Amino acid sequence: MAARGVGMLARLPLCAQRGQVLRPTHRLLSYPGPVAADLKREEQSSRNVETGSEDKTPKKKFSEVQKERREQAQRTVLIHCPSKISEKKFLKYLSQHGPISNHFFYESFGLYAVVEFCQKESVTSLQNVTRTPSMDTEAAIPFKSRFFNVKMKNPSNQTSEQPCIQCSNHTPPSSKKLSELLCYAESIDDQLNTLLKEFQLTEEDIKLRYLTCSLIEDLAAAYFQDCIVRPFGSSVNSFGKLGCDLDMFLDLGEIGKFNTNKTSGNFLMEFQVKNVSSERIATQKILSVIGECLDHFGPGCVGVQKILNARCPLVRFSHQASGFQCDLTTNNRIALKSSELLYIYGALDSRVRALVFCIRCWARAHSLTSSIPGSWITNFSLTMMVIFFLQRRSPPILPTLDYLKTLAGAEDKCIIEGHNCTFVSDLNRIKPSGNTETLESLLKEFFEYFGNFAFNKNSINIRQGREQNKPESSPLHIQNPFETSLNISKNVNQSQLQKFVDLARESAWILSQEDKDRPSPSSNRPWGLATLLLPSVVNSVSLAKKKKKKPASERIKNLLESIKSSSPENDTNTNGKRTVSTQA
Repeated sequence: MAARGVGMLARLPLCAQRGQVLRPTHRLLSYPGPVAADLKREEQSSRNVETGSEDKTPKKKFSEVQKERREQAQRTVLIHCPSKISEKKFLKYLSQHGPISNHFFYESFGLYAVVEFCQKESVTSLQNVTRTPSMDTEAAIPFKSRFFNVKMKNPSNQTSEQPCIQCSNHTPPSSKKLSELLCYAESIDDQLNTLLKEFQLTEEDIKLRYLTCSLIEDLAAAYFQDCIVRPFGSSVNSFGKLGCDLDMFLDLGEIGKFNTNKTSGNFLMEFQVKNVSSERIATQKILSVIGECLDHFGPGCVGVQKILNARCPLVRFSHQASGFQCDLTTNNRIALKSSELLYIYGALDSRVRALVFCIRCWARAHSLTSSIPGSWITNFSLTMMVIFFLQRRSPPILPTLDYLKTLAGAEDKCIIEGHNCTFVSDLNRIKPSGNTETLESLLKEFFEYFGNFAFNKNSINIRQGREQNKPESSPLHIQNPFETSLNISKNVNQSQLQKFVDLARESAWILSQEDKDRPSPSSNRPWGLATLLLPSVVNSVSLAKKKKKKPASERIKNLLESIKSSSPENDTNTNGKRTVSTQA
């Protein structure tokens, strides 16, 4: 989903990553902890992006990352803090309940701390000494969560003894600032790397997303014990942009799961349950209850909307403390498999993410995508187009989905609602590509490829990695990788597709001119990617094309004026009878 605002958190000397971006502007204040290894991996990754070379570090499975993140979130708490607080005393106080693994601060309608303990028992210990607030005029609804509010007993003493936490407001790069960063880059490859670094999700952002899901899970578990709330989509597939919405789904698949190892004897026990006529009705009832629970009892959950009649029923709400706009569905396992597939593609070659971020940013700059539902191309469709394009390179940069299926083991077999979602989960079993094309070359070739693609007769299919005849008349047809009968771009109309094609052709032309006249970095003149992100440049090209068509427009204008002059009220003789003009 599209971001509704862009903001970045300040960095302290220990941090090499940009801080959390949330709505409204968030500012990172500090976070000591075991982040150095992640920072080294990011630096190494940035060096590998230009040619797609990869480090030899074993890559974790998507399921392993999800499991680690979830366990990390379960021993983490979210604390609303006073604006003036001694960080040292605050951490010392919390350390009474157990050692702290990591922490950071951010601002969103106040100052918040995200504190990760080393053991889950520390969270329980903190909960046991926490009280329900007493209200003078209002009644508090008691709920024992991991979202706390801390107050200082003697605020004047704490503020006088040592300085409070100081925030540096590091706002995200404006269009002007981003243009400057891109202009000073040494190459178009560097420009794409810069764009990726400025807008990709940070370690803190990802942690806060998993923590938010974990807090919602605590609430849902009051009704559905052993349920799991899992993030999916851009929050976990490695293509998320700072400020993007948080998609999550309530996974009830683990509840009452039959385990033959725990049964013996001649009897089989089953839970007594309520029955409804269809799976959809069950989903609607579950989400209705969870929506009510979030609205009435969920700390920090505001603006709850139950959208139960949609094709995929959901509950939409804002998590005020984290600043995320959230969409909650249930048992959406195919969406999670799609997230895993994109995670694999993003991890296979470092050029993939850089190119996807660039194309998405380019599309947004020219209003090809929008946060409002409509006939626009979606970010998911653009990502599929980039993957398809990289599958078509020689040699291919990315394998087809069918090839990933051939590498799958027995543990990878996955059938969801009759759809075959099987593909290899171990990234280390996939051979890296021998393609060494630069990002600059790939960007130009992408625009040329789709600027001349036969959209009128061919569809895009990443499962087979080749053009196919369209099975329907939609202007743009991109096959859903798992639900193969569906077109993920069915909403796109002909005018939006034509706009995409025209812009792709113009962008390819602009990049071809860059090879002939590339300014020096010191000139501070937009070039390369910076030029592509300026709508005025493309508009000027479009206006130039329109001017070339002026003679035709003049002929049409003259013809209309001729028709007008020949209208009944004008073309009558002195006797009141119509005359017919035979002049051309």
